[in-house]
Amino acid sequence: MTMTGTAEVLRPGDRGYDGARQVWNAMFDRRPAMIVRCRTVRDVVAAVRTARERDLEVSVRCGGHSAAGFGVTDGGLMIDLTPLGLASVDPARRRAYVQGGALLGALDDAAQRHGLATTAGNVSHTGVGGLTLGGGMGWLARRFGLACDNVVSYEVVTADGEILRVNAEEHPELFWGLRGGGGNFGIVTEFEFALHDTGTEALVVESTFTGAARHAAMRRWRDEHLAAPRQATFTASAGPGTLTLGYVWTGPDTGYRPTFGAGGVQTRRPMSYLQLQRREDTTGRHALRRYGRSHYLKSMPDAALDAFIAAGEHCGAGLQGYGGAIADVPQDATAFGHRDTMFEFGAGSSWTDPADDDAGRDRARAAAALLEPFSGGVYVNALGEEGSAGVRRAYPPAKLARLTALKDRYDPHNVFHLNQNIKPTGTAS
Repeated sequence: MTMTGTAEVLRPGDRGYDGARQVWNAMFDRRPAMIVRCRTVRDVVAAVRTARERDLEVSVRCGGHSAAGFGVTDGGLMIDLTPLGLASVDPARRRAYVQGGALLGALDDAAQRHGLATTAGNVSHTGVGGLTLGGGMGWLARRFGLACDNVVSYEVVTADGEILRVNAEEHPELFWGLRGGGGNFGIVTEFEFALHDTGTEALVVESTFTGAARHAAMRRWRDEHLAAPRQATFTASAGPGTLTLGYVWTGPDTGYRPTFGAGGVQTRRPMSYLQLQRREDTTGRHALRRYGRSHYLKSMPDAALDAFIAAGEHCGAGLQGYGGAIADVPQDATAFGHRDTMFEFGAGSSWTDPADDDAGRDRARAAAALLEPFSGGVYVNALGEEGSAGVRRAYPPAKLARLTALKDRYDPHNVFHLNQNIKPTGTAS
């Protein structure tokens, strides 16, 4: 096959093929029949049409951070957006124009040159596309809403190979679905984001507790979260015998000084916003095998706090605070579900030896099971291979029905199914 346009086509054995198919979770080692590295929107159109003409399964890769490795098909056609990796900023209009293959670091770098930012995730080598289409939690979300709440418009290639400009006036129902519905309805080749005057400062405050002091400190931490300024995003992490409680502050330090009880060892680390956005980057990025489970928690009773501490005995467990501007957006305004979340819980383990796969998965499952009685849904971007059951947890029934109607309209043959899939009507569940 010869692709028209500027795309580079890689096949097994070609130089660069193995690097292009590598993803963040090393548990997935899939081999596409061909990889189409797209440099223009027209390349994406040609790739979609070629895949359909040849009846090849389609995958779409950007940052490769899907927990289930959905960015790479086994034996099909992988559309690699990474050459479409630019981000540009109009500081006067406070707008960012971000290509569909850009990583969060490119968006942050371009915006912070002007003291601006918009909500993005916590790891700079995550793809803007996957993060934003699933909702997009980040350190600015309590101030300015999720990443999807800050999208002004999208450029989308549909399953039929059409190019659409999608915003509140043009294709408004699709605009609703792209804000939280994942990659089910097309391939976004450009995002237009609203930017905010955030400055360039950030602060990370953490207090570490051990032993019996953990339980009282965690109760105080939860209560402080309920009254915290929107510049503060509360975080917690638990491991064997230890509990770290704190918050991430964005913007100038205003003297906010919550306390979580006696017996903790506190650190305060001022840093730039760009440093904050890179501090959780993975060394070696895509070398580890990984498994995680997640819950949304609508409330955090004392029993849930104790369960969280116990979860840390199995594997790394974390909490991140929601509320603020996330909850200000009406529930029906976007496809994103569960805006009434108080905390997002995640349990994850990583390892290198395939022989440890079962043990690694079991650790995360055991930790997550302790919080399951308190669960009120899940973040779609945190799902792995849970399938339809996971999708039903991510979207309340009315939203899922509305998303299914959108799928029927824009992708009735489920061309874009390597994702947390909204299945068209009549497709087997």
